[in-house]
Amino acid sequence: MLARKILFASLLTTLAMPPSAARADTLPAPLEASLARANIPDSAVSVLVQKVDGHTPLLSHRSGEAMNPASVMKLVTARVALERLGPTFTWRTRVFAHGEIRGGVLNGSLHIAGGGDPRLSRERLWLLLRELRAQGVRRIAGDVVTDRSLFRLAPHDPAAFDQRPLRPYNVGADALTVDYGAIRLRVEPTADGASVRSDPLPAGLVIESRIRRSEAGACGDPISQLSASTARAGGVTRLSLNGSLAASCTEAFDWNLAPLPPERLFEGLFRSLWKELGGEIGGHFRPGSTPPDARLLAETSSPPLPEVLRDMNKWSNNVIARHVLATLGATAEPEQDSVAAGGRVVEQSLRAGGVDTSGFVIENGAGLSRSARISAHSLGQLLLSAWRSPTMPELLASLPIAGVDGTARRRLANSPAAGHAHIKTGTLDGVRSLAGYVLAHDGQRYAVVLMINHPNAGSARDAQDALMEWVAGL
Repeated sequence: MLARKILFASLLTTLAMPPSAARADTLPAPLEASLARANIPDSAVSVLVQKVDGHTPLLSHRSGEAMNPASVMKLVTARVALERLGPTFTWRTRVFAHGEIRGGVLNGSLHIAGGGDPRLSRERLWLLLRELRAQGVRRIAGDVVTDRSLFRLAPHDPAAFDQRPLRPYNVGADALTVDYGAIRLRVEPTADGASVRSDPLPAGLVIESRIRRSEAGACGDPISQLSASTARAGGVTRLSLNGSLAASCTEAFDWNLAPLPPERLFEGLFRSLWKELGGEIGGHFRPGSTPPDARLLAETSSPPLPEVLRDMNKWSNNVIARHVLATLGATAEPEQDSVAAGGRVVEQSLRAGGVDTSGFVIENGAGLSRSARISAHSLGQLLLSAWRSPTMPELLASLPIAGVDGTARRRLANSPAAGHAHIKTGTLDGVRSLAGYVLAHDGQRYAVVLMINHPNAGSARDAQDALMEWVAGL
């Protein structure tokens, strides 16, 4: 009789377990079904689910396999940045004078020392230049010298990743850049084409619209019907816009492009804004270092690191991620290549925190890479370690909330699980990934990782949602 009672109790316990609890490597049925519909085999999938205060995974499938995480790599970059730089860290851009100011004229050069600020905007640059005018500078008799020496960077080819050099996500790190290295075009459909403007238009850039109107068709995404190219001659860059807009496209829209390298964009915006403020420049723009005896005139600071990381993770901003990684490298190894040094800092920090770095590769901190690799096991360890860290609230707040905001605002929108998942997702050709935290029905929070590397990965969005809903329903 006692043996029967024990057997019966054991059976009840087994039935009460989630489907994967009995076999931690067995995928939940909803996830299996979604993968089958997308023709993705289990062998192309890596999964880990574990309570944030648990000691063993609830679900672990090929979790030790290093895979391409796409933009989920930003989660790694953010975690290490909070640990190494701290939640009060800011980037500073400073302006120095090397010469005396008399009668509104700076009789010497103006030096601008870039601090690697990924959030330096045209608005903040305008305020910085207003401060110069308030200090009595109207004319810069000498040169404007841009000091980018904080970052040591290899040459960056914006076309290297996908042959789309004008896409803003392909902009590289730079110690002195504005507006993520891009400009915002305002496209206004007209009867026979479209008028295009950028305010302010960087000096040295000319926009030529050849956009036409087509007779029929739905408007859809108007940018998908347009193309852009650049040509440089005589110190001027010509941005040519081509394509057609359907007759049903009547509303103005924004189009972000990166037609200028960071140094020319900074110069162009500086010149345009300085001229608007009544300023003059007698010399030239040139690169150089800041003399030790130069006098500080003005400076501007970025928002604190957690706010910058929210922009990075909520909207998957590649340029911010590149800057954060370069900052980690420049801070730790100032004489070395900043990106390579940043990669070493990240790997060392992961190991010091008990995270397995077997197979780990971080190329640029953003995940916009074909060589980046990390395992679900390592991501799970990172999530669990982060949950116990003093900066857990800052990291959690940086992640998109499924069904609520950021890149996950349209995920689980009609599901009871909406609002229950703080998740970073990643997408490349052949890659779908997610990692973050899900609050389950049982009141427990779980670290969740799913990576898919397969030609059909683009069809795996439903599989991601299925896993999040399964965890939320525990």
